[in-house]
Amino acid sequence: MAAGDGELLVEHPGAFVGKRSERVRVSLGRDTLHERPLHGLEQVVIAANGVTLSSDLVRACAEQGVAIAFLSRSGTAYARLMAPGLVGTVHTRREQLLAYGDARGVALAKAFAAGKLGNQANLLRYMVKNRRAEPELYEAVREAAFQIQEHARRIAELPGTRVEELREGLLVQEAHAAKWYWDAARRLVEVPDWQGRETRGATDLVNSCLNYGYGYLYHRVEQAVILAGLDPYAGFVHADHPGKPSLVLDLIEEFRQPVVDRTVFGMLNRGMKLEVEQGRLTDASRRLLAERVAERLEAEEPYHGKRHKLRTIIQLQARRVAAHVRGEAPYRSWIARW
Repeated sequence: MAAGDGELLVEHPGAFVGKRSERVRVSLGRDTLHERPLHGLEQVVIAANGVTLSSDLVRACAEQGVAIAFLSRSGTAYARLMAPGLVGTVHTRREQLLAYGDARGVALAKAFAAGKLGNQANLLRYMVKNRRAEPELYEAVREAAFQIQEHARRIAELPGTRVEELREGLLVQEAHAAKWYWDAARRLVEVPDWQGRETRGATDLVNSCLNYGYGYLYHRVEQAVILAGLDPYAGFVHADHPGKPSLVLDLIEEFRQPVVDRTVFGMLNRGMKLEVEQGRLTDASRRLLAERVAERLEAEEPYHGKRHKLRTIIQLQARRVAAHVRGEAPYRSWIARW
């Protein structure tokens, strides 16, 4: 049973999640697996089959603003329960839709890309900084980080007054940067025969871990977007598509590397027991990975002169997106130090 300060993860098949007084209790048969106060809880994540919830718990979570999220075995987010009043902001959403057609949208699209590429470059620098004894590897990875930053600079210089005018050029630069990043990551991650990044349908260990970790992170970002009063389906970089939470996918790019990639690569390089069976992560591997990603979200990082937990930084960045579309303050991406 993995749990951060504000999150409860339920990963035991057949578990029952109920409410006792003002506490959440997770049980399996007659055994209590975990119990904690509702106060301070932000999200319950159901990541196993056959889990049942009591209606009393669902109501208590709704009344206290606690989301209940659901993950598949592969880490895909497939459902979320939230109180309807949490998404009742109108002004921010109207401005968000209008921002797509003007300079606010252009600035956001560029900032999301800057955050993604900046964190790619800095994670590579972080991972290679203690490997000067391998000069060929050290120089190759440092060069990859430099090239990624060059692509970020080119994105900042893209012309256009509307997102649609610069999206193609932005995606081209992101693709070039991604090649540098994943080629360098493949050299840094000590897993034999890893061929690089694959997204959906991946069956190898590294990509299975990344995909599961991204699914876990997705719920955090989605919750932050909704609580900030934003429409998760009205993005700026990712194109509109029915059922596609484009804004969540935009904002998550800023956090993939410092939250998930860093965690997964570190676990693999330390030889921690992560395994796939028949193309899927084992239950034990999913539990271990979820625990480590949850721990990473509780880690503190510098943010505008202070230190905040990563999960808090995600929420603060979502609020900054909302402030940006309302014209209150410009959005600046968050880039982790190395």
